[in-house]
Amino acid sequence: MNDLSHLVFLKDQQAVTTSLQIAAAFDKQHKDVLEAIRDKISTAENSALLEMFYEDSYTAKNGKQNKMYYMNRDGFTFIAMGFTGKKADNFKLKYISAFNQMENSIRGQAQLPMTPQQKLELLLQNVGASNKKVDELDQRLTEIEDNAPLSSSDYSYLSRRINQRVGEVGRGFGRLSPKQRGQLFKDINQGIKQVSGVDTRSQLRDKHYKTVIDFINDWEPSTATKTILRQFVAEAE
Repeated sequence: MNDLSHLVFLKDQQAVTTSLQIAAAFDKQHKDVLEAIRDKISTAENSALLEMFYEDSYTAKNGKQNKMYYMNRDGFTFIAMGFTGKKADNFKLKYISAFNQMENSIRGQAQLPMTPQQKLELLLQNVGASNKKVDELDQRLTEIEDNAPLSSSDYSYLSRRINQRVGEVGRGFGRLSPKQRGQLFKDINQGIKQVSGVDTRSQLRDKHYKTVIDFINDWEPSTATKTILRQFVAEAE
């Protein structure tokens, strides 16, 4: 098991961490973490939130006494939920594991197993509980990633690439009217909805981006659309 004691430790029979450790772990300025905590406390409408944090001080390298906060698991959760990114998510998993280890240790001190069988059962329970928490968080992170919206720049690029591809294909049919070009746009948009599984282009998500780009690059209009365009061209002649 990894040593996570530098993240979470025991204080007054409670598993806690500090604003200093949060700042170091998530690569944040300590003043920014303090500000986030104060914002939570200042807007608290429930006394339970105030019990999650305890203000204290520490001695800086220059000898000055600076403010800091202790926080329990719930306090950590309130602050860390605002940190995003893959690196932040990895540290959230480590902190969850660290809190689990410390809280399991506290419970174990209350009733220590005596026999080898009891020790083995406790070990398996702790491992199972930690794995379940990590699995649940992994599942939530996966759901968040799957529903991540397409960025405005990626959406704009898709729109430009659709216009370019329609223009490339359209040149093979000669000079097309707006109505004829509309047939091509209808065809390519139907294909995009089919390969991505969405009803409208505005529902596209970040996970669809590569699939849709590959489709646009390879797209050719259906036989039915080609036939309709040829009929338009023939009628125009």
